[in-house]
Amino acid sequence: MAKTKHRVSLKDLAQELNVSIATVSRALHSSPEIGKEMQQRVKELAKRLNYRPNPFAQSLRKEAPKVIGVVVPNLVTHYYAAVLDGIEDEARKSGYSVISANTHEDCEAERVAVDNFIDLHVVGIIACLAQSTTDYSHFEEINEMGIPLVFFGRTCLTDHFSSVTANGDEAAQQATQHLIDTGSRRIAFVGGPNHLDMVRRRKHGYLEALRDNRLPVERTLVVCDNIDYDVALRNTIALLQRPDRPDAILAFNDIITFAAFNAIKQCGLSIPDDVALIGFTDDAHARYTTPAMSTIEDQSFRMGQVACQLLLDNIGGNMKVRKEIVRQKIVIRETSDKKNSR
Repeated sequence: MAKTKHRVSLKDLAQELNVSIATVSRALHSSPEIGKEMQQRVKELAKRLNYRPNPFAQSLRKEAPKVIGVVVPNLVTHYYAAVLDGIEDEARKSGYSVISANTHEDCEAERVAVDNFIDLHVVGIIACLAQSTTDYSHFEEINEMGIPLVFFGRTCLTDHFSSVTANGDEAAQQATQHLIDTGSRRIAFVGGPNHLDMVRRRKHGYLEALRDNRLPVERTLVVCDNIDYDVALRNTIALLQRPDRPDAILAFNDIITFAAFNAIKQCGLSIPDDVALIGFTDDAHARYTTPAMSTIEDQSFRMGQVACQLLLDNIGGNMKVRKEIVRQKIVIRETSDKKNSR
């Protein structure tokens, strides 16, 4: 039998071996009613074809519940919680339930989460890559099995799977232009790992704004490292302690934005007079900082809704690969506007 493009069932095994489904089921459970030779043949075929039992079907003996699996890198952050909220809101309207898995930005945990969702026979998966993921073989397996999957935020294999991203390049360019328009000239970009498409898009917009304004691109002002509060705090402090420190910072996401905010304060510098700051986040706390935080709002709830809509279309049979963009909104408050702080 050629490698299947769907989840292998008991029926598939039975047809390949020309036996009944009951025989296959009993063989997999090592029933004494089935000879050792047949048990071995069934188990070897099941392993070769990557057969996975359906626990829902086994326990309920009826059609499995309509469950969507969601893989997120860091559920503690407002961004991912809001995306999940949007997914749940959209899924509920169509009678679907949602279960989520937090990978804690770890590729191996991501693999386990995907594997568990396959074992649970979810009807589809929505995922955002962990920052350490550079091997996409577990998602290639999803594609080969024909399981509907949609990426949001950080994506891969975009020729095979639909995706929802933000216009991060345009938003970063506009935010950097705002910093230039309000008097900043040495603008730093503090981002995440360079292999993430989301990081590349936002960094590209930042660089385009510098080039458009004929400002020098200084490699030392571009710091791309792990998406981690302590790492971002140390990196920002190191930038600010240089004699030629930046006079503004564009921060990649909410974790890095708040790390940069605290780093500026720890260095005894004034925001925005000494160092202006704007970051990608729709965290509700941004408006309550002192000074109030300028942000590029992710519209994450909407991103969750759109991702779920795409997945439901896939589940309904429309497997056309689509790339949707949810536009971000720049909100100017006190941390970036040097003109109005004087």
